[in-house]
Amino acid sequence: MKTFKEYNFFNDNIIQAIEDIGFKYPTQIQEKVIPFLLSSEKDVIALAQTGTGKTAAFGLPIIQKLNFKSTFPQALILCPTRELCIQITRDLCRFSKFSSFIKIVSLYGGANINSQIKSLKNKIHIIVGTPGRIIDLIKRKKLFFDSIQYLVLDEADEMLNMGFKDELDYIVEKLPKKRQSLLFSATMSKYMNVIAHKYLIDPVEIITGKKNIGPDDVKHVYYIIENLNKKYLALKRIVDINPDIYGIIFCGTKKETKEISESLIKDGYNADALYGDLSQTQRESVMNRFRNRNLQFLVATDVAARGLDVNNITHVINYNLPKESETYVHRSGRTGRAGNVGISVCIIQTKEIRNLKEFEKKIGKNFDRVMVPTGEEICEKQLFHFIDKIKKVVVDEELMKKFLPEIQKNLEFLDKRELIKRFSWIGFNHFINFYKNSKDLNPISFSSKKNYNFLYDKKRILSKSKIKKSKKESFSKLFLNIGYKDNLTKLGLINLINQAANNSHINIGHIEILSNFSLFEVEKRYRKKILIGMSKINHMGRPISIEIKN
Repeated sequence: MKTFKEYNFFNDNIIQAIEDIGFKYPTQIQEKVIPFLLSSEKDVIALAQTGTGKTAAFGLPIIQKLNFKSTFPQALILCPTRELCIQITRDLCRFSKFSSFIKIVSLYGGANINSQIKSLKNKIHIIVGTPGRIIDLIKRKKLFFDSIQYLVLDEADEMLNMGFKDELDYIVEKLPKKRQSLLFSATMSKYMNVIAHKYLIDPVEIITGKKNIGPDDVKHVYYIIENLNKKYLALKRIVDINPDIYGIIFCGTKKETKEISESLIKDGYNADALYGDLSQTQRESVMNRFRNRNLQFLVATDVAARGLDVNNITHVINYNLPKESETYVHRSGRTGRAGNVGISVCIIQTKEIRNLKEFEKKIGKNFDRVMVPTGEEICEKQLFHFIDKIKKVVVDEELMKKFLPEIQKNLEFLDKRELIKRFSWIGFNHFINFYKNSKDLNPISFSSKKNYNFLYDKKRILSKSKIKKSKKESFSKLFLNIGYKDNLTKLGLINLINQAANNSHINIGHIEILSNFSLFEVEKRYRKKILIGMSKINHMGRPISIEIKN
């Protein structure tokens, strides 16, 4: 296989940027699309799996062909979401890192429009934008497309699916008739023919792999539950049986996304929600924490997750099965990237098996049935994972010299066997406590177990945890003078509440973290204790002010 340099596609500045990024060989879609775009002015429909480098496939040729001396925009890239807009802009800026004369701007809703208008007064070569904000700027007479030579519709089928048809019609009408139009997507959905007929002229179709086929580096599995009441418990078990999981959990609605993320946070997981109503600042904060792996789980809707480009995601969990196979392909494509193998998980009821079989046919992949793990299996997995971490830990010998004598003195009454038992218990006792006497969640007709109650040795089990729901009237809403600008997260707030009340078993209701303040609900019986305790706490050096809202 030839390298980018050996293909002699690009000028030295682009080759230097590609090498700086770490790209060496073009992907399949890049190998097919790049030479075509560099040598032809025909319209193109390009289909390739998510995560195969579509942005570079259209972005690199456009950068190569730009007339950098022009003072007017030559390329317009339209995409459905802010996140995808930001991601494409970030990638294009990396591709043109050593081409300082190339100027790129991103235009999307939720950001300050005056700042965007100001940026348009400079020389711009490439515009990346969402339909709503582009139209707003056109109507304000701040954006003109007379010099546009390239139109890229990235995931245009999703734009139509999201109701942007009128906006696309309006924008395309403003473009020169003589232009090259490029349509990129991961799937051939029902909207693609409509888009191709309306916006493209006699397009050439470039496809890698097969249409609407799921990614090759993704394993597809499903778990069956008896009813919806057991779905969250099944999710928790799936998460717990995979100690190193780092994933996206897809939900059908904003409400469900918030509920699942809040439940995960209450159960001690680093999670947060991503949905359409978040402000751009909130959205970027969530995404940055997820990219930096400060979040273990991102709970998202399909619309909000469009354009996510995060490497090393181990699992995609479909909390709800999507209606369309194309949506499932997009979801599963968030994992198994850059040569890594990922797992796409579906949690379904028995009545949804038929839908899953239809997906198998449409995307050309087999879905393997996996039993919902038992509490005993989870505890065993977590125990040996903890032991494995101990084996791999690197100790700062110099630092430990100071403390080791005192530690040895305090623990000298314990023999080696007792010491190992106690340290192991500290590492995973909360799993044993939670899964004490836990039941099999697999439907009886599908279960491979005869006994559905797993009883543990009394010496290993101390207590049983329950998830309780409190009535709304038993909650109080409290106001806090710190928010996400103070680096406060939901998990951080829960820790503050537990610290203030000196109790980690308080039922916490709805949490809302805003820019400069936060609101949260707690059981009324703990209200006074939290008010007193919180007033004595500082958050990152800042005194906390708290008051009752109801």
